[in-house]
Amino acid sequence: MPLVKRIVLDVLKPHQPNALEFAHGIAQLGADYRVQLNVVEVDEKTESTVIAIEGHALDMQQIEEAINAMGGSVHSIDEVEVSGEAAAAD
Repeated sequence: MPLVKRIVLDVLKPHQPNALEFAHGIAQLGADYRVQLNVVEVDEKTESTVIAIEGHALDMQQIEEAINAMGGSVHSIDEVEVSGEAAAAD
């Protein structure tokens, strides 16, 4: 089964939780998850962000559920890196 190694998401989030807490909420989903969150636009109630997540085998469903639970919503998947099972064994 192919493994998702990296994904870049366009996410709209509320001001709270703040960017650090929001990134931490995603990073804690996997022991090797690395999260980079960039705020690209701020308005009265929300922040538009670009979130890059890297790890051995990302669980997109779990990531999206966590984003939704923190009040955010995924607008688009802007980039994805996937490797086959054989490549994951290297």
